[in-house]
Amino acid sequence: MQEIKTINGTILQRTVEAEELEAHIGETIKIHGYIYKIRRMSDFAFVLLRTKRNVVQCVYSEEFSMFSPEMLKEESCVVMTAEVVREARSKTGYELRMRTVEILSEPKETVPVVINQKKIDTSIENLLDYRPITLRNEKERAIFRIQEGICRGVREFLTNENFTEIHSPKIVAAGAEGGANIFRLDYFGKEAYLAQSPQFYKQMMVGVFERVFEIAPVFRAEKHDTSRNLNEYTSVDFEMGFIESFEEIMRMETAMLRHALYFLKENCGMELELLKVKLPVIEAIPVIRFREAKELIAKEYGREIRDFEDFEPEEEKLLCGLIFEKTGSEFVFVTHYPSKKRPFYAMESRENPEETLSFDLLFRGMEITTGGQRIHDYEEQVLKMKRRGMTVELFESYLMMHRYGMPPHGGLGLGLERFTARLLELENVRRATLFPRDIHRVTP
Repeated sequence: MQEIKTINGTILQRTVEAEELEAHIGETIKIHGYIYKIRRMSDFAFVLLRTKRNVVQCVYSEEFSMFSPEMLKEESCVVMTAEVVREARSKTGYELRMRTVEILSEPKETVPVVINQKKIDTSIENLLDYRPITLRNEKERAIFRIQEGICRGVREFLTNENFTEIHSPKIVAAGAEGGANIFRLDYFGKEAYLAQSPQFYKQMMVGVFERVFEIAPVFRAEKHDTSRNLNEYTSVDFEMGFIESFEEIMRMETAMLRHALYFLKENCGMELELLKVKLPVIEAIPVIRFREAKELIAKEYGREIRDFEDFEPEEEKLLCGLIFEKTGSEFVFVTHYPSKKRPFYAMESRENPEETLSFDLLFRGMEITTGGQRIHDYEEQVLKMKRRGMTVELFESYLMMHRYGMPPHGGLGLGLERFTARLLELENVRRATLFPRDIHRVTP
């Protein structure tokens, strides 16, 4: 019988990682990456090698390089042999003297956008049209290394707080929030929708695991064309049971964000420095009721209150400015939003049924989180749905959890792209989105 080949799981490391180079000073190593930029001098050249996280300075010279410089083209994918040499003038304290190079692939045409400068000097349309290429820019990709760090920090915190990560369906039979802003699908002859949020499912899973979270895409069919809205975005959701007050959710988010920012500081220092990010300090976050916030803005700025159910974008900016001026906090919780503005599952205040036990978190002038306590009693939930003219029978699978007992619970959804954009002070949320989906864009 012929011998059967097996794979034993041994991970081979054929090349040195850029982060390890300092430990190899004085040695000849192999390293792979992309030729990011070539600066040709009279008798030598500086070659910047872009690895998966770092950009490494290499030197070509006929004195020690055993290949023609004509072999090198920007954006070629290469494996090189090089000597790691101490160099005080380099930012890293060392440089690579190129010995040999193996070309794995090279570009077939000139890159349409210059990506190897400190900043890509082009329109946001070009930035997004050529996204697979423009993301190779050192600063552009740093945005998403930081975004990934936010997710890792959130996961670490919630896992330590005994939350269970779940994965809810994105094709659903009913929208969590209803209304016209929902994408309809022909699902094998039945009408279905893209999920606006994991709301129903994370509530159901509170009855299973008590504390759950999910980081996943959600979809909104809103025809907005602004710098703050997307039609597909990533929502950081958590839901927790056996709460006594919706303030427990706000406390949990405060601790979660504090941990995520600490995680960034510890693990993404290079990217934070590259983008000159000013990390906010979270000690305690101020809290103000919605109605009081509206009146404060009207009084301080002499503005007439035109919308008594929600904030205008300008009001969010003004409120954040006032809170920062008075407290030094770049965050503010706004609570007790009007019942008319909140979804049917939002619990109403016992003192004033016109208000809900809900909140938004504003950060640097923009709402990044919506959350609150949910209705857990079956009769109370059905009664509210009927008051809103909803067809209760369409929500039987959702109401099943209420029918068979649920603890007091609540949770939130944080927009990952919005939070990233405000953290990095980017003017458009699309800059903090890998491949944005809005009313104009479904490619690349």
